[in-house]
Amino acid sequence: MAPQRFHEQFDQIQRSMPDVPLAMGPDDSAEFFYEKGVVLARDGEEARLVEDTVRTHFTQATGLTADRVRRASPETNRTGITRIQVGDPGHGDRSGDRAVAHALRALREHEGRAGRRLVSRNHVVSIAVNACPGDEPVPAPLTQGTNPAPAGTAYDAGTAVGVLVVDTGLMHDYRLEPLLAHTDGDAQVQETDDQGVLRQYVGHGTFIAGLVAAVAPNTDITVKGTLNDAGAILESDFGHKLFDAVDEHGWPDIISLSAGTSNGRTDGLLGVDAFMRELREQGTLLVAAAGNNASATPFWPAAYADLPEYAGSVLSVGALRGDGEFGACFSNHGAWVKAYAPGERLTGALTGFTAPVPYVYQHSTYDACRFGFTYACTCQYPRHTGLLSEGQESTGAKADQVMFEGYAHWSGTSFATPVAAGMVAAHMTAHKERDPRAARRQLLESNTEYAEVRGAHVPALRPPTWSPVPVLRLAPPA
Repeated sequence: MAPQRFHEQFDQIQRSMPDVPLAMGPDDSAEFFYEKGVVLARDGEEARLVEDTVRTHFTQATGLTADRVRRASPETNRTGITRIQVGDPGHGDRSGDRAVAHALRALREHEGRAGRRLVSRNHVVSIAVNACPGDEPVPAPLTQGTNPAPAGTAYDAGTAVGVLVVDTGLMHDYRLEPLLAHTDGDAQVQETDDQGVLRQYVGHGTFIAGLVAAVAPNTDITVKGTLNDAGAILESDFGHKLFDAVDEHGWPDIISLSAGTSNGRTDGLLGVDAFMRELREQGTLLVAAAGNNASATPFWPAAYADLPEYAGSVLSVGALRGDGEFGACFSNHGAWVKAYAPGERLTGALTGFTAPVPYVYQHSTYDACRFGFTYACTCQYPRHTGLLSEGQESTGAKADQVMFEGYAHWSGTSFATPVAAGMVAAHMTAHKERDPRAARRQLLESNTEYAEVRGAHVPALRPPTWSPVPVLRLAPPA
């Protein structure tokens, strides 16, 4: 990813979390964001071990102080995780946190003996993955309809599949869209800024709900506004919010999640460990986005699909490019991604605005788009140009003033995810299957569609009502 875009998005997320100093990590690269001055440990004996070990290490190490090592949250939590402060969150800059790095190193010997992780950074879980979104919504005319188009399945309250969308909230007038007749949930927080410009990721949850409803009309959809802070939340808070959602609404058949983070490991996120273990026992299927980094590094929670104990309860979803034959340039990939669905330039419900709404395009570019791609991928060739959403840098052009009439084009693994979730739900309805995990297995086993991603043939879940869009080929360099 372009370093400049990474820093711009860092600033956007940091502004949305003004009381939580953040850093980029790990120490020698920029794969994720995390909270400065704090580590996570399991409640009880392990938290005490982490606290005591870090305090001893800091007492003996040059340039570190043990004065700030203490609990930063209650000793017992629903998530089973305790926050432990290990340093001054205001010390240093965004490039890393020496206290956190040393706290992690202090536990290496103990982790080696235990054979598992005992301590972790408090990562930022985000729609933007490593904080670089692939695309922003481009207004689409109502006359073109949605893509995927609405399936013809009838809605039946007695058999409707319950889908929980963990995302941003719903636009204030989402009920003007007929697709969302059986959708409810949290309202989107602050749709526009003081100048009337749409805020980042506004409409994201509404768009996702519309994709689920289009592919699987026989669904009851609930949208939670968990990710209203520029699409981001701390890992420790995310675990609590997931539990809050199922406490309020019950365990659904399917959870659609278009957010996550890498963490440089292959054993998941400490902050959501308790939730994942409970999810495994409940029978709910988690359908999670593989991320937009064009990376093979595991991305969590999606990568739980590759852990044997969670393989049946998680479906990780990557994105296909516009023609549906190959992977989108931005999509994460690898054996841990279990299926791919259309995710580039889909058309869906964003809002029922009936008056002009100022719209500012965010120009984003990935390093990945410069590694041999021969088509005009979304992240390299945006549809509009203008001022950056963050308002920090300008192309010199006047910001686009356009009208959202209800629909938008949008791209990302964010949207491949609800398409795949919808296909599981549609399979449940068509085959009278009440077990979403059985439906996941049956869908993948019966699927005969494949695509090519980085030279590998992968399962492709293409809804019958989805239509491919033209792919612009780039001229070879002179």
